[in-house]
Amino acid sequence: MVAVCNVLTVAGVDPSGGAGVLADVKAISAQQAYACAVITALTAQNTQAVRAVEPVSAAFVRAQMDALFEDVALAAVKIGMLGESAVVVAVAEGLAGRAPAHVVLDPVMVAKSGDALLRADAVGAMIEALLPLATVVTPNLPEAGVLLGRSAPQTLAQMRTAAQALRERMTHGGSRWVLLKGGHLPESECAGQVMDLLHDGDRMIELVRPRVQTKNTHGTGCTLSAALAACLPQCADAPTAAGRARDYLSAALARADELAVGRGHGPVFHFPAWPA
Repeated sequence: MVAVCNVLTVAGVDPSGGAGVLADVKAISAQQAYACAVITALTAQNTQAVRAVEPVSAAFVRAQMDALFEDVALAAVKIGMLGESAVVVAVAEGLAGRAPAHVVLDPVMVAKSGDALLRADAVGAMIEALLPLATVVTPNLPEAGVLLGRSAPQTLAQMRTAAQALRERMTHGGSRWVLLKGGHLPESECAGQVMDLLHDGDRMIELVRPRVQTKNTHGTGCTLSAALAACLPQCADAPTAAGRARDYLSAALARADELAVGRGHGPVFHFPAWPA
């Protein structure tokens, strides 16, 4: 019997279940992996707005990580909302020396509602402490702009340049990838499609999928990065895992309108394989 792989998500809690740890657990489970979680922050939010954020102390975040790593064989780690620089450093220290085979860094900075989820003074800590530990980083275009200290890419050519620049900031050697998500590209650049770029410093792989028309897009970044973390240990290589995770997100978006969760940007359908 092949053991089910254990995947850790390190992220905040969205009570509506569309993003954060709850979305990650669903996405990991949908990829037939076992989900563990370290909580970095509590939020008071729904599909319309983030009303308040209550950070978990850096010391307690580290205690959660140590407890899990000392007992559970973790095949992959997904890092999401961290909120504060002290928590960023605590997560980096919790990973140091553990050497999980796959670390997916989703640099969560802004909620779908536009509310900030990462303090401005924590961006530098993320770049210095966590980016070198990541095996895959999954920014959207605005996040890529912040990480690079420049405007967000607005064209496919700028996306390619940004993917190259981000890869140069990661640790060299081994399998390290940038998955740059192109969902924010203007329609004139993508013509009804979504273009993501997967780059390892050598190959620039285009992941093109039809754009799904739905307002229920809350937590798409969390869902994709968590699914990718679950797929990486189960696939032959990162391009295969990224393609599988991207297909899963497309299927989850395609069934999102079957849900009736809130009056704002609702969640995706995390179990699209369920009978209709």
